[in-house]
Amino acid sequence: MLDQASLTTLRGFKLFGMAEALEQQLGDPQLQSLSFEERMGLLIDRESTSRENRRLTRLLRLAKLREQACFEDIDYRHPRGLQKSQFAPLSACNWVRKAQNICLSGPTGTGKTFLACALGHAACRQGLSVRYWRLPRLFETVRIAHGDGSYARLLTSMAKTDLLILDDWGLQKPATQERHDLLEVLEDRYGKRATLVTSQLPVKNWHAYLGEPTVADAILDRLVHNAHKIQLTGDSMRRKAKAIDQKDQDA
Repeated sequence: MLDQASLTTLRGFKLFGMAEALEQQLGDPQLQSLSFEERMGLLIDRESTSRENRRLTRLLRLAKLREQACFEDIDYRHPRGLQKSQFAPLSACNWVRKAQNICLSGPTGTGKTFLACALGHAACRQGLSVRYWRLPRLFETVRIAHGDGSYARLLTSMAKTDLLILDDWGLQKPATQERHDLLEVLEDRYGKRATLVTSQLPVKNWHAYLGEPTVADAILDRLVHNAHKIQLTGDSMRRKAKAIDQKDQDA
């Protein structure tokens, strides 16, 4: 009865890892032979691991990453100009903590979204908040927020996010209001939070893409000047994978 009461109390305090570990100890005679200090250490370790796993699950759910990507799965062998010596250190996420940015550009199919999501996943694993947006979808969400009165709340939420990922930058020329909304988002984050942008357009073409030179200057000043710039090259990895699959089928 005392053991069951302890389990109930632990769960009542939301110490689910400890409760699970204690239940395991109670059912394993070998574990019961350990000293009090050893058993307590196992309980604490299980609770710590359980909390870390729950936190990661929550952060990944809120991040809404487009792809399930992690650094362990990155292919540095494909000829696309991705240097491991430049990219791998970014997994430590010091650039996020320093509120720096990343401008990741390259042709379609070179893995920009995967790499961006791998960086987002690395940030979540280190307890940092992340939010992924395709830029066209963000513009649509902001337009709706203007209409329903949630615009200020949306800006506040994005301003507090440690890493904001803006994917598919440059697919379509932004309207005047969209440019000004983008400037507001970046202004709130400048020097305080990190932003990652992926684009098919080279960085040198972003000013022309944005249009309205004065606003473009302001946006790029807040985004590019303190950014890590990564330019991918080469053929589409998707086309290569498809060709390999077709070859295997024909063999």
